[in-house]
Amino acid sequence: MRKRVSQQGNRAQFLLDIQLIFNGLKMNPKALHKISYGLYVICSKNGNKINGQIANAIFQVTAEPQTIAISINKNNLTHEFIEKSKVFTVSVLSENTPMQFIGTFGFKSGRDTDKFKGVKYKLGKTKTPIVLDNTLAYIEAKLIDKIDVGTHTIFVGRVEDGEILTEDSPMTYEYYHKVKGGYSPKNAPTYSGGVDKEVKKDKEEEKMSKYVCKICGYVYDPENGDPDAGVEPGTKFEDLPEDWVCPVCGAGKDQFEEEQ
Repeated sequence: MRKRVSQQGNRAQFLLDIQLIFNGLKMNPKALHKISYGLYVICSKNGNKINGQIANAIFQVTAEPQTIAISINKNNLTHEFIEKSKVFTVSVLSENTPMQFIGTFGFKSGRDTDKFKGVKYKLGKTKTPIVLDNTLAYIEAKLIDKIDVGTHTIFVGRVEDGEILTEDSPMTYEYYHKVKGGYSPKNAPTYSGGVDKEVKKDKEEEKMSKYVCKICGYVYDPENGDPDAGVEPGTKFEDLPEDWVCPVCGAGKDQFEEEQ
């Protein structure tokens, strides 16, 4: 008996040592961006109240029966609504989705803002909102299981309905980062403080200065401009219209600072 306990203790210590070794290793957090993600609006309800948020950690679990899983931060209002109503919907966003739309659903709280103001949506079979703007397909699900994973909960749902609306290309997370210049909010499961904040570069490498939004971390890159707002590539930050706002969170120019 003492020998077995000793072996179990040694194994536990070994696993702990391995964990400490890996935690101490330096890694490139951008490697996680190579995992394939999309960009979606997750909606749920609580009585007559509705809410939606941006999410990227979604996948199909089984084919028979058809089930999907989503990862939602416990601090989000959508998390509270899903736990209470046991239903949720997924709207698959297209590459053409404006950053302002992503900013509304991804960087603002439904506790303070009516995210659905001016947004086209419908109620599904479960009377849960389905966002239609910038959506190429949607899925509706009923909650059948959940897994506590610390800061987030993985909700597993049985698919109740789904439809394809357009044949546009879906927004991938890589496209969102590289082409749109987007960043992850702190409540996202893929958030990394070393990646989703301003990235320091030598000024010699920059032809024109980039500016970082102090509110959400969005980086205005003059080389890309802001096509959604009619700002052509090559436009310096200083030359932006005074009424220009952050395409993600809506902050004014005075909330930006030069990237160091």
